[in-house]
Amino acid sequence: MSAFCGCVVGLMLTRPAPVTFHPLGGYQERKEEKMSNKLFVGGLSWDTDDASLLSAFQPFGEVREAKVITDRDTGRSRGFGFVTFSDRTSAQNAIEAMDGAAIDGRNVRVNEAEDKRRGGGGGGGGGRRGGRF
Repeated sequence: MSAFCGCVVGLMLTRPAPVTFHPLGGYQERKEEKMSNKLFVGGLSWDTDDASLLSAFQPFGEVREAKVITDRDTGRSRGFGFVTFSDRTSAQNAIEAMDGAAIDGRNVRVNEAEDKRRGGGGGGGGGRRGGRF
């Protein structure tokens, strides 16, 4: 006869812990998916500046920052920017209303900004190293 009695003692059904395994850092707590207050605005006219970007998004709520990204060498707009709202509701309303709308004569794309990716990049170096002419 077996020692198993067929009953379950102390079994608790719970949700799995909110963790993920990271190969370099072990287990890490999962961040809840939530919308950011920062929006990406693409397809901007070369004539759009910070002030006109701000005025286009102010009707949707308090804007903390409106920034058109410019080329560091020429100072000319790179055709995209970011708008940061003080609350998520305003940001969501702006996405719904402004995605595909015209700013300074151009239809723009508006969506939630993604976090900057760390690492990568670098590059460069190149050129001749050492030696004589």
